[in-house]
Amino acid sequence: MRTTIILLLILLSSSLSVDAQRKRPTSANAVYTAVVVDETISVLRKEPSLYAEVIQRMRRGRKVRILGVREADGVRYFRVQATPPAAGWVQADAVFSDKRAEDEERLAKLVQASSGFEQIEAADQFFQIYPRSKFRPPILLLYGDILEIASVRLSRDATSRLDRREMAASGAPLHSYYLNFNMLDRYRRLGIIYLFNSATKQFHYDGASWKEIVAKFPTSAEAVEAQNRLNALKEKLEKK
Repeated sequence: MRTTIILLLILLSSSLSVDAQRKRPTSANAVYTAVVVDETISVLRKEPSLYAEVIQRMRRGRKVRILGVREADGVRYFRVQATPPAAGWVQADAVFSDKRAEDEERLAKLVQASSGFEQIEAADQFFQIYPRSKFRPPILLLYGDILEIASVRLSRDATSRLDRREMAASGAPLHSYYLNFNMLDRYRRLGIIYLFNSATKQFHYDGASWKEIVAKFPTSAEAVEAQNRLNALKEKLEKK
């Protein structure tokens, strides 16, 4: 994990001048689409002010159309049209778009600084918004590490909450109870798959992000680390 963070910091500190040249700056008057990621400040208001009436708090992943820009209370606001239908003003820092070059590095930093399931969701949004980002390999590595760490808690919670007598009486396979455990649902909604070792009663992340690094970024600094994690995963799944 420490290696992942160091590599990510190195990449984040590098210049984005090449990418900036490829992406033309978005005019303040241009209309384009952005995605809500930072829920902490994603309050939709009637006016561009921290003191204005709140319409609603927008959830992560919600798409908005940027219609205008205004500065107020030391904050930059975007006038937005959201889907499902809603309109108002939201703090610009809450949303991200591939139309603004600076947002790519900003979201990469937010992913690293986040924690808990919010970090997983933020990383998922990063992958969707920036599929060809140069930050993708280190974030993929970090993402896999976070999910494998989460598997420890998932395993513990499933073992403590599932009723052993009920499982024994039903005659259904043990692994089917674990793989239907309700706490896996929010991971599945993001396309995350957990495998299960019946012998150890442990969940393990299937390693999809590490596999992507090895397959698509074989010469990257993260490829060796990703392969090491895949080798360790194989051992965990074969453990008796």
